[in-house]
Amino acid sequence: MQTYRFCVGFACLLPLTAILLCPPSVHAQSDRLDPAIGTWQLNLAKSKYTPGTAPTNQRVIIEAAGQGVRVTATTVRQNGQKIVIAYTAYPDGQDYPVVGSPDYDSVSLKRNGKMIEGTRKKDGRVVQTYQRVVSDDRKTMTVATTGKDAAGNTLNSVAVFDRR
Repeated sequence: MQTYRFCVGFACLLPLTAILLCPPSVHAQSDRLDPAIGTWQLNLAKSKYTPGTAPTNQRVIIEAAGQGVRVTATTVRQNGQKIVIAYTAYPDGQDYPVVGSPDYDSVSLKRNGKMIEGTRKKDGRVVQTYQRVVSDDRKTMTVATTGKDAAGNTLNSVAVFDRR
């Protein structure tokens, strides 16, 4: 009977030991990952587009790509036009190609503490800059953008996204 009690007690300690040993590595990994990784839905009521026209809908999916991110943004404009923009970029200040955008063809990212600063270029010329911040509770992402669109219209927006 004593052998049985030891085995049962030991078997109960294994999962507890695993739980106690895992969190440091899990936390270390999550600290390296961008807090924006996930799916985000534009909250039009909290967003501001002045000047500029707000889209009717926008969903952004941000996935881990090594030390960088793979971004897919699907936007439905007021006129019903659907635009899907995609890129993979790293926060090293280098330019990375963007597909699907009429406004820019490359993006570069830099990390500034909890903020990601992005520069969008068209034919090598800066056309937009933005700052992306995720709230401490990781439920809200705010993206402030300034610059020009492909038609030369001024953009100045603060887009607020809710995590889905």
